[in-house]
Amino acid sequence: MVQLLPTGLTASVAVAASSANLGPGFDSLGLALGLYDEVVVETVESGLLVHVEGEGAGQVPLTSDHLVVQGILRGLQEAGVAAPGMVVRCRNAIPHSRGLGSSAAAVVGGLAVVNGLVAQLDRPGLSQAQLIQLSSEFEGHPDNAAAAVLGGAVVAWTAEAAEGGADYSAASLRLHPDIRLFPAIPQLRSSTAETRALLPEQVSHRDARFNLSRAALLVVALTERPDLLMAATEDVLHQPQRGAAQPESAAFLQLLRRHGIAAVLSGAGPAVIALTTAGQLPAEVLASPEAQAFNVTEMSAGHAVKWNSGVAVAG
Repeated sequence: MVQLLPTGLTASVAVAASSANLGPGFDSLGLALGLYDEVVVETVESGLLVHVEGEGAGQVPLTSDHLVVQGILRGLQEAGVAAPGMVVRCRNAIPHSRGLGSSAAAVVGGLAVVNGLVAQLDRPGLSQAQLIQLSSEFEGHPDNAAAAVLGGAVVAWTAEAAEGGADYSAASLRLHPDIRLFPAIPQLRSSTAETRALLPEQVSHRDARFNLSRAALLVVALTERPDLLMAATEDVLHQPQRGAAQPESAAFLQLLRRHGIAAVLSGAGPAVIALTTAGQLPAEVLASPEAQAFNVTEMSAGHAVKWNSGVAVAG
């Protein structure tokens, strides 16, 4: 039986940006970044009010079509509760359409904030496994979603469900403490659906073998041997194809790699992320014409999604 939530409940959640693929780990490897969206929800007598501050303000729908609201409604359904009405406040820091997991963060945030609501009724919330499964159903692949749920670095995979559909799972990796992250975020936007359409339906055994070896090596590099990052981040399955549609990103990525910095497209781009054990990126790289289209900052790995009851959660 569905329980109706009382009015006056408040809950909040902070959820991290994420970078997927990391070169060869297409739809399988992800990394949470220390940049957070926050959602605050209050139950009210009726209706739905959505407020958005920061990224996406004035651009995203303020209705039940909003991804955060969709996540909340799905989470409520899974938890066996319903809200008479809601006020949903979104404070967004994750840039949209840059390959930084803003869609995954929205869905994970919506799902996870439900835990903060039901905790006030002493009802069990959604587990990490449920959060990964439900958010990945929205995404169609679990790399960004799993990173947003678990934080840090993750390996994600998909299996065919017995009743149809897909089962989504992920495992955390212990990111080597010497690895430093430098996302490079452009003003240019890109659509994941459009760049995914550039990818071929079939690949050669040679290319598949190459990426399998690099993806396996990347797990070693991320956890134990960061000196292997350059070789481990090589890719032939998606970055060359997407680079043709994102020439500024491709040029900056190649410049970083020529200077010995392991750089990859973040997800489908156009953001680029550099992984290095150096204290900073080379000054000549940051001063180059290729770098001028990007805002480059050092960023920590993101933490697991955090929810709370009654008060806001800072990232």
